[in-house]
Amino acid sequence: MPHRQPLRLWIVRHGESAGNVARDAAQAAGATRIDIAERDVDVPLSERGHRQAEALGRWFAAMPADARPNLVLASPYRRAVQTAEAIRASGALAAGAPPLLVDERLREKEFGILDRLTRAGIEQLHPEQAELRTDLGKFYHRPPGGESWCDVILRLRSALDTMALHYEGQRILLVAHQVVVLCLRYLLENRTEAEILAIDAQGDVANCGVTEYAPAAVAAPGPALDLIRYNFVAPLEAQGAPVTSEPDANEAQAKS
Repeated sequence: MPHRQPLRLWIVRHGESAGNVARDAAQAAGATRIDIAERDVDVPLSERGHRQAEALGRWFAAMPADARPNLVLASPYRRAVQTAEAIRASGALAAGAPPLLVDERLREKEFGILDRLTRAGIEQLHPEQAELRTDLGKFYHRPPGGESWCDVILRLRSALDTMALHYEGQRILLVAHQVVVLCLRYLLENRTEAEILAIDAQGDVANCGVTEYAPAAVAAPGPALDLIRYNFVAPLEAQGAPVTSEPDANEAQAKS
């Protein structure tokens, strides 16, 4: 039986956020906590993040009309919604595309009691969690009240099933977060824990970096989509927008 799949899938990390900027400041100061006033879900884009999203939107808008996305799915987090809206406002979508669809299964990984702590903060305030993460690895470590990568993968399996059921043959743009991008690669490419963590170790996913999939060229058991490109930032460079790749404020704590 053939796979049910999108005609094209672009997975984009949100533009630079105020949380990314605050994380850099906290790290530089050697602080234990990241100074963010809002809930993580409410953290907005920075000025550079808006420019990045607009530049990416112009890249999509330059495509032939029948090649542009005709459906946009986004995490409910403000920075992801703002990125999706800016891309759409730049003329990126095909005519007749429906309004932005928000799906909570695409949300950021939840960090529980480690929320807004730097690595130094975790080591000082929750040394047992720092030790546990070292023992288990971040793929399996679940902080109290938070999620492991496996937990994120579980909800993304459900999201992909929904896409296959309802959006077969669509050109889908999905706007989310760094861990979501990596966990989707794990699922779509049938990766192992070691393989996806090796990809993660190569560097952070760029803000507004593009990961693109197309239907597999050869029908065979295994992934139904072929990876076309990963962490593609040429659209930003071509538009003169800054390229940034800071981890999300909370994810920075977990980098090896």
